[in-house]
Amino acid sequence: EVQLVESGGGSVQAGGSLRLSCSASGWTFEDSEMGWYSEMGWYRQAPGNKCELVSSINKAGTTYYVESLKGRSTISQVKNTVSLQMNSLKPEDTAVYYCAADRGGLRVFVSDCPADFGYWGQGTQVTVSS
Repeated sequence: EVQLVESGGGSVQAGGSLRLSCSASGWTFEDSEMGWYSEMGWYRQAPGNKCELVSSINKAGTTYYVESLKGRSTISQVKNTVSLQMNSLKPEDTAVYYCAADRGGLRVFVSDCPADFGYWGQGTQVTVSS
């Protein structure tokens, strides 16, 4: 069974930084049976908003960033841990952030987090004050 545990959320002032980490058990990119398209990443959902994929990385090392976070964030993966470093945070980055993983790849468009595919963490709150 795959379990994802997030850490690193919290409250910061605008312009600050946070590093989110997701530790996976029962999941590793080093699994030879896992395809190159297997993917881990981070979604976020703010009240009244749809869930959006903000960043991901697949087994091949290909990364994805939502436009609003490009240049302000870096996703990295070491063994079974995926981390998202977010800098120059803005109040609009405030949301619950969820770690997710799927052997078939993550979907960009999702209505609500957590969704009914792959594996999901419990979510961690990020609050950015102006």
